Amino acid sequence: TGALLDHIVRSHSAGGEPSTRNHARIVARIREMLEEEGVALAARMHVLPDFHGNRAPLADPHALGVISGLTLDASFDGLCRLYWRTCVAIALGIRHILETFGERGYRFDTLHVAGGHVRNPLLMELYRDVTGCRVVVPETEDSVLLGTAMVAAVAGGLHADLSEAGAAMYPGGPAFLPDPARKAGYDRDYKRFLALHRHRAELENLDV
Repeated sequence: TGALLDHIVRSHSAGGEPSTRNHARIVARIREMLEEEGVALAARMHVLPDFHGNRAPLADPHALGVISGLTLDASFDGLCRLYWRTCVAIALGIRHILETFGERGYRFDTLHVAGGHVRNPLLMELYRDVTGCRVVVPETEDSVLLGTAMVAAVAGGLHADLSEAGAAMYPGGPAFLPDPARKAGYDRDYKRFLALHRHRAELENLDV
């Protein structure tokens, strides 16, 4: 996810280096554009985020990314539109995974997010609104290390099991609920996302 967004910034003529400050500048401008344009922001641009293959749910390391709806716009706002739609695509990919689980009888209503994602407010909002799940964010920046410490505490006999270790060593983080007003728009985006998958497969399997 981070590598893809860095690539989008670096490869665009208005992007420059994908520093933390530059990402923040882009996110800030996207927020302004969303206030001005709402759901119409880059509504005809669609992205498949498989620039480095697809881990899940397709398990296809040879899958390729797709961008539909490009124009000659090389401005900073043009970069922001592409960045925004790439973020939407990343969240749609999460929904694709969850819905594939659902087809096999596994239903989820909560996502626990860790890692660099939590520092990107656009992604965090999209994860909850696109998937319809409650999103829980850890208050610690070292959640992976904390989880390792919990396992070690159980192995060392300090706690009876992981549930007890979790309750004792970390009380939890803030939870964010999806905005139902945005569901219809992202449902349409998801249909287009699946259509892009079908069309990509059709092109690659076309007997020329």
